[in-house]
Amino acid sequence: MRSDAAKKGLQQAPHRSLFNALGMTKEEMDKPLVAVVSSYNEIVPGHMNLDKIADAVKLGVAEAGGVPVMIPAIAVCDGIAMGHTGMKYSLVTRDLIADSTEAMIMAHQFDAMVCIPNCDKNVPGLLMAACRLNIPTVFVSGGPMLPGKVSGKRTSLSSIFEAVGQFENGTIGQDKMDEYEECGCPTCGSCSGMYTANSMNCLTEAIGMGLRGNGTIPAVYSARIRLAKHAGMKVMEMLEKNIRPRDIITEASLRNALTVDMALGCSTNTMLHLPAIAHEIGFDLDMTLANEYSAKTPNLCHLAPAGPTYMDELNEAGGIYAVMKELTKLGLLDLSCMTVTGKTVGENIANVVNKNPEVIRPVENPYSRTGGLAVLTGNLAPEGGVVKQSAVVPEMLVHEGPARVFDCEDDAIKAILGKKINPGDVVVIRYEGPKGGPGMREMLNPTSAIAGMGLGSSVALITDGRFSGASRGASIGHVSPEAAVGGPIALVEEGDIISINIPEKSINIKVSDEEMADRRKAWQPREPKITTGYLARYAALVTSGSRGAVLRIPEKQET
Repeated sequence: MRSDAAKKGLQQAPHRSLFNALGMTKEEMDKPLVAVVSSYNEIVPGHMNLDKIADAVKLGVAEAGGVPVMIPAIAVCDGIAMGHTGMKYSLVTRDLIADSTEAMIMAHQFDAMVCIPNCDKNVPGLLMAACRLNIPTVFVSGGPMLPGKVSGKRTSLSSIFEAVGQFENGTIGQDKMDEYEECGCPTCGSCSGMYTANSMNCLTEAIGMGLRGNGTIPAVYSARIRLAKHAGMKVMEMLEKNIRPRDIITEASLRNALTVDMALGCSTNTMLHLPAIAHEIGFDLDMTLANEYSAKTPNLCHLAPAGPTYMDELNEAGGIYAVMKELTKLGLLDLSCMTVTGKTVGENIANVVNKNPEVIRPVENPYSRTGGLAVLTGNLAPEGGVVKQSAVVPEMLVHEGPARVFDCEDDAIKAILGKKINPGDVVVIRYEGPKGGPGMREMLNPTSAIAGMGLGSSVALITDGRFSGASRGASIGHVSPEAAVGGPIALVEEGDIISINIPEKSINIKVSDEEMADRRKAWQPREPKITTGYLARYAALVTSGSRGAVLRIPEKQET
């Protein structure tokens, strides 16, 4: 066993003494050590139940003959961090989570691990760590929140953000605003639409690293506790069979995940996280690959914010396995990929049934013949920008209008809520990219304000930052190269005409090449917004959003 390096032999007598101090018996020291990597905390609603999930995992591990040991992982609630300095610290935690988990596992020589994430950056961060460590690993999330109910209608977090704009616009009063606050988020769990957290948890099933239901069983269901126990048991089976993450997370399984992503209509943030996970196994998953998969993958689900259905309904309809089974009708999945069940994808979904063709459309009757995401390129975004096309109203699929330019999110919000944005405008928010932010803030506040102010069918938003999975509308993020490194978005001026054509995958500024060249000569890099601490180090190391915003390894320096 790997853990024998810390437990066996004369030289390890001091180590065993410390295990004794933990209360570990000699019998336990003869068994495999399994890390239970829990991101439990009391500030993130999606994580407040993870202590119960961890306890269930530990029971499963012990039942199957292992010794479970809980270790921590951090987590940020993107909703609470939204719209202020805190959001600079969201994406950057993905790499902290990967690094700290790698450090804890290697330092203590665990034999296997069960990862318990839930919200946005935990899932990709822990998947990145799993790829690096390559010890038997199973994922079991905390599960999605149940939808809220306002005036008899099911709702979720994105509706509350949009209600702010409705209130500012006079569309709703204080009583309705209070009802949204009190009833929109009724349980623990990751927010109830197909936002980033649920997108990534669902894709964990598609990749093969989570058991069936990992992405969809609601947080408050007892089935979630049973799933956690089975995850603990299953990791011991994987240890016995020596099935490791790199046997499961392969180029083929990541392509499967990209296909399922298109069918589900996942968050645009998957175009940051899937490339980052791929990077850990040496696969260059360029985000423009999304268009190839979108062209051949039908969009089968319209979950909030794209439509009126929620995660509990997807679960009842058969979950991710039912979506995958539909996709097999078109031969779109590699069914030979290994999974944590010890079986292939094909074996896992062989007998699965789509129980609700309204929630999971059959491939013969999709919401659209193309997938949920699109990557746009052109002279404004030579390396691409991503949009959740399944959540764009038809009249905004093609749009042309004058640029309204803002050098930070805060100024854009003031203009939107101050009724200074007009129908037809294209709001440009720049210097919010991975380096420029730093940290690539989510723009749920401005996208929600645009929708709440009644401008969702007439105003587009473009940014080198990113969007929450809860964003909808003609919201194009990850524009690369970003403004901070002199990308074309840095050269846009107030009133420039911007042309967006989502069906043709293009985004262009109607300014001559000669004029753009003159502007480039005059452009000067800006002083960094933050010069100390983790964000400064992050800004120095982070790469383009088009490459997943992974951290580069610094070149060897002369000594």
